[in-house]
Order: sequence, then C-alpha cells, then structure tokens
Amino acid sequence: MYRFLDLTLDPQRLELRRANSQIEVEPQVFSLLVYLIENRERVVTKDELIESVWDGRIVSDATMSSRISAARTALGDDGKAQRLIRTFPRRGFRFMSEVVEDEAVAASVAPAAPGLEQAPSRSTVSEKPTIAILPFKNMSGDAEQDYFVDGIAEDIITALSRFHWFFVISRNASFTYRDRTVEARRVAEDLGVRYVLEGSVRRAGNRVRITAQLVDATTGKQVWAERYDRELADIFAVQDEITNTIVGTIEPELGHVEREQARRKPPENIHAWDHFQRGLWHFYQFTDDKNDRARQEFRRAIDSDPDFSQAYAALANVHVLDVVYVSTQSRERSSSEALVAAKKA
Repeated sequence: MYRFLDLTLDPQRLELRRANSQIEVEPQVFSLLVYLIENRERVVTKDELIESVWDGRIVSDATMSSRISAARTALGDDGKAQRLIRTFPRRGFRFMSEVVEDEAVAASVAPAAPGLEQAPSRSTVSEKPTIAILPFKNMSGDAEQDYFVDGIAEDIITALSRFHWFFVISRNASFTYRDRTVEARRVAEDLGVRYVLEGSVRRAGNRVRITAQLVDATTGKQVWAERYDRELADIFAVQDEITNTIVGTIEPELGHVEREQARRKPPENIHAWDHFQRGLWHFYQFTDDKNDRARQEFRRAIDSDPDFSQAYAALANVHVLDVVYVSTQSRERSSSEALVAAKKA
C-alpha cells in the first residue's frame, strides 16, 4: 500500500481511502494513479501512460487531460496548485508527494500453525472474482530462460486485464512470490483474491513444455489444468500462442465456476454480482421459464447496484431473446424494453 498525506492507495484491493472513507475512482484513473506513484522518482511521459493505462490505444490530449484532472480531484488536488500531480509541459507528469510503502496487508495475515491450513476469511476475499497470476517456475535449471518464463506470466496478466468483469492483480504484487513456494490459499489471504493461476516451464533443446493450473483458492480445488508441448522455432510466436490459449480457456472457465457458485449461495449472502451470475445461468438454458427467471435475477442485480452496466446489458439480451425465440410478452414491448436497457448499459 502507498501512504501519502492523509491518503492510502491500495493497488491490491483497488481502493483509495482518506482516513476511513473510501474515495470513488474510475478504474482507468486508478491505474493512472498507481503508475504515477510507482514511478514517482521521475517524470512519466504521455506515451508511457498510454502504453500502461490504455494498452497502447490512441488517446487524445483531451482524454488524457480529463483523466489527470479526475486523478487530481480524487486526491484533493487541482490543476492550479498541482501539489500532488505536476504537469511538465511537453514532457509529462510526475507524482510529487512523499510516499510511504506499507506491506501491512500481507503482514497482517497470521501464519497458519504447522500442519494446518488457514481458510481465507470472507473479509479478505473479493466478492467480485479476482485473480492473481503467479510467476511461472523455471524448471530448466537455466537462469537465462527466466526472461521467457516471466514473459509468459506477464503476457497473461496483460491479456486478462482486458476482461472487465473480474480484477487481475498487478504484476508488482504477483511477482513478490517469485522464487517462493507458497500455497494458493496463502496467496489468496495475502492478496485478497479468489483464484490463483500458477505454472511451470521446462525447456530442453528446441522443445518447451508449459504447464498451467487454475485454483479456486477459497476451496483449494483445481478448476482447470493443462500441459502444452511446443517446438521453439520462434520463441515469441510460441509465447503468444500459449498466452492466447491459456487466456481463451481461463475466461469462460471462470464464468462457469462463478455461475455455479452463485446458484449454490444461500439467499442471505446474495449480492448484485451473484444475482447477475444466477441470471446468466438461467439465460443460457434458452427456455420461456428460464428466460423469465433470468429477467428477475438481472433486475435484482440492478436493484442492488443501479450502476451495474453488465446487468443492464444482460437484461437487454433477455428482452431480445423474447423477440427472437420466446413469447412471454409482445414483440413490440420486448423490443422497446431491450432498447431502454441497452441505452442504460
């Protein structure tokens, strides 16, 4: 965690707090703040921010200015004073405050007694799915292969970050476990995550074997595992292929697990996210009755969280399904309600 003035920024929990009050920050603005603070010893260029925060997409000066302004507002700063975020014309931006780095989140978790596993408390595990990608283990016995091994984990973190329905812990936090043997449950406790992806790489001559497994850290159960054997004709092509294959498999697997968990939860523990996942489960049955149940769940998700855009989008899909396949109400009414929900999303 980063502490400065009366503020605390926690990249692991995606929170910015002043004293005991949490400050609402858009995800993109939060990422910008983290990058500026992590690189506070120097001026950060606009190109660096575009690469880090916007994944290299083209960004206008107006967009950049609005995000910097939002970051200042969140911190209680402004463009005139620039106490915390200073603009250097034609050069970039720099975070100016003294910062204290604090690892109290990890240290506050008491170690388990010998021979016993400590189950993560509900307060440390995010209600919304959160995943940590641990650095893969280099099993080749060749330190020169570390760049290839680390590159796979880094690429997976970057690729998974493009999915907005779950949180991916940053590389800086995940890579604190490099060269350490730690159980998935302990990682979940330390980082406040629900899922952990770990793996290994073994290279022999011109062949490489990569293994990966996804663990539900709240139960210790393995959700998915796979092994890949490849020829290393082009090392970067292999790295891209493995990354895309793993990411393309993990994303739907997580969705399936989340829906099953939401179905089994007792009513008193249901949140907006759980209603949303329950609604998806009903929606994918493609029947009149299940479509109506999905509509109810998505509306409950919206009632619990009026700013839950995915729930509005899913509700629009329910109405579209009414038009295309089922006949629970008139097509005209369904089309109108679908448009309203889609616009709201």
